[in-house]
Amino acid sequence: MSGTDHQNSETAATLGTLATPALLLDVHRLDRNLARLFSRMAERGVVLRPHMKTAKSIDVARRAYPSGSGPITVSTLAEAEYFARHGFRDMTYAVGLAPHTAERAMRLRKAGVDLKVLLDSPEQARMLGAAGRAAGVTPTAFIEIDCDGHRGGLTADDPKLIAVAVALGEAGIKLAGVLTHAGESYSLFTPEALVAAAENERAVAVAAAEALRAAGHQCPIVSVGSTPTAHFAEDLTGVTEMRAGVYMFFDLVMHGVGVCTTDDIAISVLATVIGTKPEKGWILVDAGWMALSRDRGTAAQRVDHGYGLVCDVAGKVYPDLIVSQASQEHGILAIRPGSAHALPNLPIGAKVRILPNHACATASQHELYNVVSAGGDATHARWPRMRGW
Repeated sequence: MSGTDHQNSETAATLGTLATPALLLDVHRLDRNLARLFSRMAERGVVLRPHMKTAKSIDVARRAYPSGSGPITVSTLAEAEYFARHGFRDMTYAVGLAPHTAERAMRLRKAGVDLKVLLDSPEQARMLGAAGRAAGVTPTAFIEIDCDGHRGGLTADDPKLIAVAVALGEAGIKLAGVLTHAGESYSLFTPEALVAAAENERAVAVAAAEALRAAGHQCPIVSVGSTPTAHFAEDLTGVTEMRAGVYMFFDLVMHGVGVCTTDDIAISVLATVIGTKPEKGWILVDAGWMALSRDRGTAAQRVDHGYGLVCDVAGKVYPDLIVSQASQEHGILAIRPGSAHALPNLPIGAKVRILPNHACATASQHELYNVVSAGGDATHARWPRMRGW
């Protein structure tokens, strides 16, 4: 749909009549996941700024903010434009700037969107300042902080941190604060390690903010966030906001990290059995990597789920049945190596649901969510997803 707002109101009566492969969204699990993190942050006095990169849907955003709009995070400017059309005005674009994105972001600010951007160099500051002057607006930017070597940003003790703040002032840019992301938390799997990662994320971000303030720069926002650390942080002193996105849906990677159970995973891919190879221990379905994605995020975890974990049509997990192989439009179901469980008897035409390794990647393969209720067989809505950059 490339960012359009097309709404398909046609619904299927039951999962048995839904054409496959199809992306399902359990709205009961979605609401439960949203409430869980919102309550956790409210108890700690921290603003939750949901990252919409996973859902990319105004209908999901409205579940997060049923009484109207609120602060969100986006990963593309197409997302920012899409949510702006639906009344959202307080956004953080949490990806480093390039010249063309700076210009496009300033057009959104000129249209009345409080879009805060992200950078970590004086070069980007000068570029953003020029884009702001050309658009006749004052930009607002976060300085990206590196808390664990996962991606970009500056360490809290890097002399460049102050240099970037100075460059922002010289370019006529308002400093929003500091922003970090504990991406390495995705590779952890014990509560102790996750608590430590959350504390490190907090401590590094707060240290960076204090260094800026000591140098005479205002730093009103201290923004941290990853789904694992959001759920395991014990102390958020000095933090003003939390960003997280995959928590809305969860997935098998988050299950492997220890943040959720399989009963929390809100999305799945409905597939149909199209063949059997009992001599090989295979069941073939019509959902390949085009429907599931090529993400193999669980391969590095203690339990590898292949391309996804298989459930019956009601959502009950088949023990150790995984998508072991995937080609473009074919998935091969097989029992996990080493398991004593038997291959279920699934005739041609039977339906299964496949839980995704990575919710963001799997959802991005589809144009809409087929919305179901917990334990229900009927779909009662279709929610479009926006796409593009």
